[in-house]
Amino acid sequence: MNEHTSNPPRFTTSRRSFLMASSIGAVAGSLGIARTAHAAGSDAIKIALIGCGGRGTGAAINALNACPNTRLVALADAFQARVDISLKSILAQPCADRVDIPGNWQFVGLDSYQPAIESDVDMVLLCSPPGFRPIQYEAAVAAGKHVFMEKPLATDAPGLRRILAANNLAKEKGLLVAVGHHLRHEDRYRELVQRIHDGAIGKLMLMRAYFNTHNLWVRPRKPGQSEMEYQVQNWYYFTWLSGDHIVEQHVHDIDICNWIHGGHPVSAQGMGGRQVRIGKEYGDIFDHHAVEFTYPDGVKMYSYCRQTPGCWTSFSQHAHGTKGSARLDGEGTAELSIDGEPSKRWDRGKDGHQVEMDDLFAAYIGGRPTNEVDATADGTMTAILGRMATYSGKEVSWDDAFHSNLDLAPETLTWDAKPRVLPDEKGYYPCAVPGVTQAW
Repeated sequence: MNEHTSNPPRFTTSRRSFLMASSIGAVAGSLGIARTAHAAGSDAIKIALIGCGGRGTGAAINALNACPNTRLVALADAFQARVDISLKSILAQPCADRVDIPGNWQFVGLDSYQPAIESDVDMVLLCSPPGFRPIQYEAAVAAGKHVFMEKPLATDAPGLRRILAANNLAKEKGLLVAVGHHLRHEDRYRELVQRIHDGAIGKLMLMRAYFNTHNLWVRPRKPGQSEMEYQVQNWYYFTWLSGDHIVEQHVHDIDICNWIHGGHPVSAQGMGGRQVRIGKEYGDIFDHHAVEFTYPDGVKMYSYCRQTPGCWTSFSQHAHGTKGSARLDGEGTAELSIDGEPSKRWDRGKDGHQVEMDDLFAAYIGGRPTNEVDATADGTMTAILGRMATYSGKEVSWDDAFHSNLDLAPETLTWDAKPRVLPDEKGYYPCAVPGVTQAW
């Protein structure tokens, strides 16, 4: 897999620039960028939201706010209730006047992504649980749609390899592809990471990464639900759907550390388990992970994530070098400390969730190619590598992890299909046991 590349410079796009989009379409064509909306003679950029949870709803609002020519024309989710809640939330925003969803363009079910992708849209927002990401990205690329997809890119190595294969086709087709690593788009991150790359803290020695937080939501089992319905509704607590919280959440920190280093680790070892969150309602994931990643040059990254009430919380990344250190807070400031000099600080500025959409639509209108998969795929794979280490209790090499054939997804995706992990007679799900579980 490719090492991380630098993020492209940011451009601001005026309303006049959007109105000039038809003429820019010719430029885009010369760059090999697919431009279906303007080729059809319309200034509107039609988008479909696939995955109507909180993050998906937020992504749709961000997309509408990013460009006055965007139109949300389709919604898709596994559950009708999510579609209804999402639409209500979006219609309460100032951008509601650009929501124009025909009556039959609200799609529901596990296969709802397919008609949404095949509808008359230019771009799809893939915000379903990450276990669905590979199949949905393959479908979007096959249909020639530009894509924004949330992180992580997959929950297992076979899924990530499918993403990479589909991405090769996306490049051939000239599709724009953005990935929801919003921190990469925030000015303070770009500034501080660039300074690290320029040698501000000297030779990089080690990194630390934290995503320590509290418990999240739980959705009680409903009478008559199939096992598949229950697991999809509670997707966060099932490894095949979320990747465990080291992959679903902590991937943000891991991705930043890979960006700082300029590549991915070659091995990992660590520990984890279920100490507090042990009820049957918590599926098969752990509630804490601690991993030591080793990079080819010997640099270490110490990674910690935990979801336990009443404990110290942190969403941050830290880099330590021979001349100083850097601290990046996911929701706060960035700080550079050079030995013998006063510290420099940067405020957060504009939320990266909005900026990543601003950047995507500026690239679309400007006819500039962009594809963020190569830059972020290693982050997903590194998080999966870390989970393999904590689940197995073994040291795991990058090569063994990346080439693993352990496929977590069910053979079929229908409401009556059986997931690979099923509850016992008391309703408890089997979990990984370090020292016993073969995790790759």
